[in-house]
Amino acid sequence: MVVRTTKRVTLPYGNGSMEAAIPGGHELATLEVADVPQVPDLTDSIRNAIEKPIGLEKNIYEIVQPGETVAIIVSDGTRKTHVDEILPTLLDGLIGAGIREEDITFVFSTGTHRATNAEEMEIVLGKDVYQRFKNQLVNHDAHDPSTHVYIGTTSRGTKVEINKQVHEADRIIATGAAVLHYFGGYGGGRKSVVPGVASVDTIAHNHAMNLDPDSDRINPAVRIGGLDGNPVAEDLLEATKLTHVDYVINTVMNRDGQIAGIFAGDLDAAFEAARLFAYDLFAVKIAEQADVVIASSASSQNFVQTHKALFNSYQAVKPTGRIVLTTPCSEGLGGEQFAKWLRLGTRSAIIAGLRKESEINGQTALSTVQKAPIMLMVTDMKDGDVGELGARKAESLQSALDTAFDEVVASGVSDPSYYVMPSAAYTVPFLPE
Repeated sequence: MVVRTTKRVTLPYGNGSMEAAIPGGHELATLEVADVPQVPDLTDSIRNAIEKPIGLEKNIYEIVQPGETVAIIVSDGTRKTHVDEILPTLLDGLIGAGIREEDITFVFSTGTHRATNAEEMEIVLGKDVYQRFKNQLVNHDAHDPSTHVYIGTTSRGTKVEINKQVHEADRIIATGAAVLHYFGGYGGGRKSVVPGVASVDTIAHNHAMNLDPDSDRINPAVRIGGLDGNPVAEDLLEATKLTHVDYVINTVMNRDGQIAGIFAGDLDAAFEAARLFAYDLFAVKIAEQADVVIASSASSQNFVQTHKALFNSYQAVKPTGRIVLTTPCSEGLGGEQFAKWLRLGTRSAIIAGLRKESEINGQTALSTVQKAPIMLMVTDMKDGDVGELGARKAESLQSALDTAFDEVVASGVSDPSYYVMPSAAYTVPFLPE
């Protein structure tokens, strides 16, 4: 048994925190998102970003014409983008350029997620904007063909169907947050459109490229933070370009959830600037993997959201190591679709299912069944849900740490190494290539 030291760790959990003693070993590092401040004078920074676009000669107020219709794509309630901070400035400018309020529609880019409810809509848009436009809000439904329009086929064979109200608007403005994504390379940019407002068939065909076409494994070209040569990412961009995105506005959040960067303008150029900034903020270079990773995903409502923290933690741990993850997950697994895939039980069974019906929940389940067996969770999830993941539930952070270190020592490691990841859903460790 590991002899407990006097060193302690404190991890965020929900609106509070958890603290426990480190059982032993030696810390390699605390892996954290870079400490970048909020943009100075938020209102001025928003105005400057919108009025001085990246990659375009004209800003959105100069592009639109009086009387045109505008579709503004916003993220659903599961993603923090702080678009509520941006919309008052954006809307004032659009209306000043001759766009009527009644000609502006907000479309929530749910992808295959559940619909965004009214409470979440108000949080995403801000109370004032929600009240002004509450009759002009659209929940994208990937499963309703009557709301989609076919706009073309990519070179990889993806038939692209997107939301009619988006495509048929005179102008499309796509908003979102640039983050690293575990198989799309990055979130934000083109992902606000495809998969955000695409049909389930379009999303499925694209996400099927996550699998190696020649063997039962993840396609090695599909990787977090990778765009060039990543078939999923390249197909997403090609699909999005089949419609007419006139402007993108992407934010990047700092470790405190504040806006650290705002990037507006051309679909390619503005997103490229945002994703490079995001990489510098979220990516952490590590020299080696540790025996134990102690991680938190403090605000995750369900495991589908927590999966990002598991994925990132797994990059920093040895294959024989342990992950201790604290995460509330008060809503459980994250939906019956995800649970259905988990119940297939094995990697091979999930891969076989994905070859018949590629679906994002299946991709997340495939990643989970590979990684969860070395995870000890401190969570509000039900015991049965944790068991479905293939993980183990601990009664407390202290219990989880004691078990993790004991098991590593029992495997023959006398002085376990460990990383601490307080913001594991956003911190992405990279080993040298």
